[in-house]
Amino acid sequence: MAWLILVISGALEAVWATALGRSEGFTKPGPSVVFAVGLVGSMAGLAYAMRDLPIGTAYAVWVGIGATLTVAYAMVTGGESVSVAKIVFLTMIVGGVVGLKAAH
Repeated sequence: MAWLILVISGALEAVWATALGRSEGFTKPGPSVVFAVGLVGSMAGLAYAMRDLPIGTAYAVWVGIGATLTVAYAMVTGGESVSVAKIVFLTMIVGGVVGLKAAH
């Protein structure tokens, strides 16, 4: 259960990171609310997962999922350019996350 919660909270990290960028310094209320809700949910899920998982592993997986999804979303929506190098490095992050899960 801890792994499932960790994956969901990693996805919420991507939500709040994207909303933070769209809030334009918290001047837009909609994205600002999404940021706050996503942040609280993401941190709560990470804290819950850390009850059963090693801190270093949980944090690395959480950041890896969040970073990968944030960049992937930006590439899909045109906010960031797509390149072979970026895809290779994102794949490496995903491989690292899977490796941490397998090593646990």
